[in-house]
Amino acid sequence: MAKGFTHQDVPDQSGRTFLVTGANTGLGFEATRVLAAKGARVLLGCRSKDRAESAMAAIREDVSDADLAFIELDQGDLASVKAAADQAAAEPRLDVLINNAGIMHVPRGRTVDGFEQHLGVNHLGAFALTAHLLAKLGEQEGSRIVTTSSIAHLASKIDFDDLNADKRYQRDVRYGQSKLANLMFMFELDRRLSAAGSRTISVGCHPGIATTELTRHLGAWFGVVAPLVGRVFNSPEMGAWPTLMAATAAAVRGGYYFGPRKRFETAGPACRAFANARSRDPELARRLWDVSIEMTGVDPGI
Repeated sequence: MAKGFTHQDVPDQSGRTFLVTGANTGLGFEATRVLAAKGARVLLGCRSKDRAESAMAAIREDVSDADLAFIELDQGDLASVKAAADQAAAEPRLDVLINNAGIMHVPRGRTVDGFEQHLGVNHLGAFALTAHLLAKLGEQEGSRIVTTSSIAHLASKIDFDDLNADKRYQRDVRYGQSKLANLMFMFELDRRLSAAGSRTISVGCHPGIATTELTRHLGAWFGVVAPLVGRVFNSPEMGAWPTLMAATAAAVRGGYYFGPRKRFETAGPACRAFANARSRDPELARRLWDVSIEMTGVDPGI
């Protein structure tokens, strides 16, 4: 659409079920709120039950009949990922998985399974969750897997020689690597789903620049400029528009990637976005796919 996609363009979602990771705040919360208002059943994949329940209560203030449910999910813990997938798979149906949860510029640390945190939470956790839910999603014609990347992927690369930051750590570099991994995974997943004749498609999105809780590790300086960023770039509500377009727009095809259309994809309504050549490289993506299976012990089987 020429004007770009916003929450007002989301079609009726009655009868459909979505799993949104990181749904209690930021982009995930905004996407969940809109989907619930459009009649969807939304499963909130969150680490904290209390925060999820607070988010659900806030949504029900506007959408009294919102069909919402909590699924405990910590993407930094592969056992939690498997348990969450099992709970989601027990639903009567699952139409869309929105891989939204993530961390940004956190101090050096490890996940429960020993992975560098950005890689472990942003990529490996999403990779494993998707793999566990492929069969369930495949039951529904037109099902989708939406993976959230970032414009940070543009200047990033995958350091296969130090993928887990055993030698060196720089938080912005590791964040960028994880977001490039997200996009490479999205494209490779789409290639494999298409080759397998699956009814599920893989699509991607990025929010541009949005003022969400994800920025909390950027330091005190960001708190000073955040009000200006919110006026010039995207609010959390606007940042969720590419997610909603990827998850619900009628004309979406596998491998499509969405982001804001204004100011070099930093703000505004959603449209098709630019993905660099590295993110589309099949050879690099296959290598990352194989390494991800090795690290997680989870094989998507496609």
